[in-house]
Amino acid sequence: MKILEVLTYYRPWVSGLTIYVERLSRALVRQGHDVTVLTSQYDPNLPRYEVVDGVKVVRIPVAYRVSKGVLMPGFGPMAWKLAHRNDVIHLHLPQFDAPGVAMRGRLLGKPVVLTYHCDLQLPSGLFNRVVDRVVQAQNWMAGTLADAVVTYTRDYAMNTPYLSQYVERKLHIIPPPVELVESDDAEVSAFKEKHQLAGKSVIGLSTRIAAEKGIEVLLEALPIILKEHPEALVLHANPETIGENAYARRLEPLFQRHAAHYIQLGGLHGSELTVFYKSLDVLCVTSLNRTESFGLVQIEAMRNNVPVAACALPGVRQPVTMTGMGEVTPVGDSEALAQAVIAILNDKATYQRDAQLIADSFSPEQTAVTYATLFQSLQQGHTDTSTPEPAAYERLRQMRDERQ
Repeated sequence: MKILEVLTYYRPWVSGLTIYVERLSRALVRQGHDVTVLTSQYDPNLPRYEVVDGVKVVRIPVAYRVSKGVLMPGFGPMAWKLAHRNDVIHLHLPQFDAPGVAMRGRLLGKPVVLTYHCDLQLPSGLFNRVVDRVVQAQNWMAGTLADAVVTYTRDYAMNTPYLSQYVERKLHIIPPPVELVESDDAEVSAFKEKHQLAGKSVIGLSTRIAAEKGIEVLLEALPIILKEHPEALVLHANPETIGENAYARRLEPLFQRHAAHYIQLGGLHGSELTVFYKSLDVLCVTSLNRTESFGLVQIEAMRNNVPVAACALPGVRQPVTMTGMGEVTPVGDSEALAQAVIAILNDKATYQRDAQLIADSFSPEQTAVTYATLFQSLQQGHTDTSTPEPAAYERLRQMRDERQ
């Protein structure tokens, strides 16, 4: 099957969405499918065309930027060309260009699948309100034209205005793909020695420095945690971010205040990320709004036996809720986060579960098989139906209940 994946940003840009599509695309290629990614050349130094791990990547030059959005005059003609060549069109929202690509699929009689990764919530201001209205309209048009709408959890779908309209039709719940590069004990030992982790309670954060990620919630919780665990140290894996300079400046006084207990590692890649997780005692997810819909980093941590203190956002609370591997706290509540972290640090083993079952439930191969089955069903004319939650989620709940 020839599959066209369409999204605004792709690798090497680091976000949950780009990592999701990269993992899915690689898995589809491994299963024998032909995958092309159509995306932006957000960095002019990136090649216009390349093949990475069997995935063909086509990048369109950016003429103008609007916040994190991009305008690409060459996008439309290339979308036409690639829509003709492929059997299925897979769109990833939020994405300004989605309705136009979906319309091309309709006109060409090609199945169109839309995966809705998260809501878009811009800072306050008249201009951003206008942009938000435009994006909402674009999303609505794309959803109307799509044959199927996919998201990670029913919890997020039920609590998101956009997705809730599809709960009775079109909606499909597919677990996101999670994988990590293997690491060995020597790498972990070297990492721990480098950062002097011996005898310390290590708290992890794996996220961009972006306003919606709520990093200040952990920074404000840290003094409370240090009263119980004075040796605690935060390790923050923070890939590069565009357009968040004001937020970074706002956090700088807090970073300086806690410099003795807070290390920014920058972006981690390959086995470095696995080593990071293996060095943690707890991972925190502190997001503040529906731009976070799941938090793939939670599964990355759990498959390395690391419990999670997660905020109670719809979708984001599901990894801990399904597995029992951590604590869920009110959104933006530093005191509650501190108490959750302390509880996990005091009795980490109580929160640990079957890491292999968690890994298998979110394997890219399983995600790819589920998508391919959906694509083939749509090709055969089966449309406008919804599917129940996947069996993998029920298995995780059974594991949780058996341990309680």
